[in-house]
Amino acid sequence: MAHDYDLIVIGGGPAGYAAAIRGAQLGKKTLCIEKDRLGGICLNWGCIPTKALLTNAHLVELVEDHGAAFGYSGTPKWDFGKMIERSREVAGKLNKGIEGLFRKYKVAHRAGQARVVAPGTVEVGSERLTAPAIIVATGARPRSLPGAEFDGEKIISYKEAMVLKRQPRSMIIVGAGPIGLEFGYFYGSIGTKVTVIEMLERVLPGEDAEVSAALEKSLTKRGLEILTSSKTGKVTKTAGGVRVEVETPKGPQSLEAEVLLVAIGVVGNVEDVLDPKLGVELVKNHIKVDPEKGYRTKVEGLYAVGDVIGPPWLAHVAHHEALCCVEWIAGHARRTVDYGNIPGCTYTNPGVASVGLTEQAAREKGYKVKVGRFPFLASGRALAADETEGFVKLVYDETHGEILGAHLIGAQATELIAEIVMARKLEATIDDLIHAMHPHPTYSEAIMEAAGQGQGESVHI
Repeated sequence: MAHDYDLIVIGGGPAGYAAAIRGAQLGKKTLCIEKDRLGGICLNWGCIPTKALLTNAHLVELVEDHGAAFGYSGTPKWDFGKMIERSREVAGKLNKGIEGLFRKYKVAHRAGQARVVAPGTVEVGSERLTAPAIIVATGARPRSLPGAEFDGEKIISYKEAMVLKRQPRSMIIVGAGPIGLEFGYFYGSIGTKVTVIEMLERVLPGEDAEVSAALEKSLTKRGLEILTSSKTGKVTKTAGGVRVEVETPKGPQSLEAEVLLVAIGVVGNVEDVLDPKLGVELVKNHIKVDPEKGYRTKVEGLYAVGDVIGPPWLAHVAHHEALCCVEWIAGHARRTVDYGNIPGCTYTNPGVASVGLTEQAAREKGYKVKVGRFPFLASGRALAADETEGFVKLVYDETHGEILGAHLIGAQATELIAEIVMARKLEATIDDLIHAMHPHPTYSEAIMEAAGQGQGESVHI
């Protein structure tokens, strides 16, 4: 049977555009269908523009909190509209970049809502297109708070938080995961009164307990009010914004703010993408796939990757799933993603980054655990930058020196974590980290020093 394409990819985000480009590189006639802008949520409304805003917040802090130490005196003036405008410009440049890559690799691109109506068949508007392999990479969207659906003005998601027309004087954020804390840090840094509500007992509940405690202390010092072990109750819209009833360990509280930002997770974009007759299995609004067989579904020739298949909902995971999937389809390789070596980052300041097992998880698994720590307060490079908050914490097995996990909090944490990801990929030991020469003076020396401290060999602490 003749097909219109060798590969059709539905979705143009980090998974979708990567799958389309890699497919074309491997000789497949490829079509990518995206109903909005290429780059998906990550490039247009998530990873990239948020980092532009967070860089702005960091600049505000550097000038206002560290300026005197560097000899600056004066009263800085900040333009909220310009901050938002710049973040949109950054996203726009990268969106154009993907369009250029599609032209370079001869990936066909079509705008529209796609729907898989039969094995090997996709419907776009009134047209039907065929391919022996179809990849669904439609991503995910913010999960709403029951009884407080998004209205885009008073009750918002991260998408609206990036394009507010004016800076709110006050904001309540439900959810103390990476998204909630990143927006809390941004708005708090530029003067918005921020209150964060978290149902679990600590912020960033998936991170190592020491790191979570250090970040909560730091953000509280910066002016954020953080309520942990607290349950969000009734939400009422008021003339001036919202009122939120909260059950806290100290009793019920009634909070008011101009804006409520809900950051409690995401759900997969599966609606109107798959004809029910296909029989694709869904689990909690995500597509069920077999990662060991190229991320295929139960339907012949139909695959799915990225956020639409479930956690950890990270752009870099989606990217690698897409490459593995396409290479499987093309018969190029049978690689799989190593889900035990996925780095996680939170781009507050100080930033948080981790990979592998927490200390608690390592102990629960029965390892003979040792821990190496090094504070940035003892780092010459951090002292020179006047950013000495945080530490490096390495968790490793005493018997063999296996690096079980790494947990960082500090100004450069999200950059430094890549060294540990690579070390674990290459099965390096704690001694390898000690003996690998790190340049001086750099933040990266803290990795070497933490390893040395664990083994009793650090000469700087």
